[in-house]
Amino acid sequence: MRRTWLVFSQTVTVMVAVLFVIATLKPEWLQRPGGLGLPSGVSQGTDSVGTVVSAEPLARSGVVGSYSAAAKRASPSVVSITASKATARYPRSGDPWFQYFFFGDKQSRSEAQVGLGSGVIVSADGFLLTNNHVIEGASDIDVQLPDGRSASATVIGTDPDSDLAVLKIKLDRLPVMTFAKTDELQVGDVVLAIGNPFGVGQTVTSGIISALGRDQLGINTFENFIQTDAAINPGNSGGALVDADGNLLGINTAIYSRSGGNMGIGFAIPANIARQVMDGLINEGQVTRGWIGVEPRDLTAEIADTLNLTVTQGVLITGVLQNGPASAGGMLPGDVVVKVGGQPVINTAQLLNAVASLRPHSVATIGVQRADKALTLKVTVAQRPKSAVRTVPRPDIEGRNGG
Repeated sequence: MRRTWLVFSQTVTVMVAVLFVIATLKPEWLQRPGGLGLPSGVSQGTDSVGTVVSAEPLARSGVVGSYSAAAKRASPSVVSITASKATARYPRSGDPWFQYFFFGDKQSRSEAQVGLGSGVIVSADGFLLTNNHVIEGASDIDVQLPDGRSASATVIGTDPDSDLAVLKIKLDRLPVMTFAKTDELQVGDVVLAIGNPFGVGQTVTSGIISALGRDQLGINTFENFIQTDAAINPGNSGGALVDADGNLLGINTAIYSRSGGNMGIGFAIPANIARQVMDGLINEGQVTRGWIGVEPRDLTAEIADTLNLTVTQGVLITGVLQNGPASAGGMLPGDVVVKVGGQPVINTAQLLNAVASLRPHSVATIGVQRADKALTLKVTVAQRPKSAVRTVPRPDIEGRNGG
């Protein structure tokens, strides 16, 4: 018995000594999720009885706190786009004396204007998503892949209302980015922005989702932006906003800036909207949106009080197109739209998006407040005509010009 106890004591002593050496020289070997040594980059949670348990790692790569795996997965699909637009040639632009007196020592104005932007490969067939303002008016579009290959791109279609464009290149073995589920996004989720800012080459920046559903920025007709603090600069337009798994969350479009550079407020078009626009342009050659023929205006407390309305939220209809869908459905100027298809609307941007999502020729239920009466109207939706006038961007929103 004494011999057994002696062997046990010696074994325990040796094990304690080994643990001491490991704790001194390699303390990370003793760390494990859920214990006191929970490494940074791994989130914690509690089970039903309050015990701390490990949750999904915030970093998806093998290195704690690193998003290199997401960057490696997504980066090959993000391309650089060079769009060239030839300007009108002056009749005497080839005359050296003409160039000297009118252009000085500068290059002739007949040379092509070049713009830089980014794009995302979303199909093995060679389809790319980018911003409309990146390639608008371009006569030649060149796409450079991170692997060194390049190709001329063909414009499949553009949608100025959402500032999206679909291009196609003819190359084999193309890296394709997977679409993420944007309906599961939450404020605070980690995101990466990938693009070609200022033409310096492919760059990856990180941040979080700062807000969802941003609208009324005045840069697109239809706005439902993801806001992020990931650094986005000129040249990032058309690039990818990806999640921590490297899946596409959105197309980077614009930044809020008073200096022309990043100030921590960037905007991306959600991937689900980009995919709908892309499918429409590829399959039908256009984006099909609903339209009811009204002139809307945000309802303010002052207007509601002046008109003696019993509601304070909704969209005031200031005009109804004669013989248009809304008119045929019984809508009148002065009505306040409060619901479309059972979903509340509180501003003009929400009304535009809600109506645009309706299928043409379908019958929509629209809830309105007329004076002191709540009514439900049945409106047969028509197809939205093409916009004749582009939205004028706010001066503090950058990105629509120059990528």
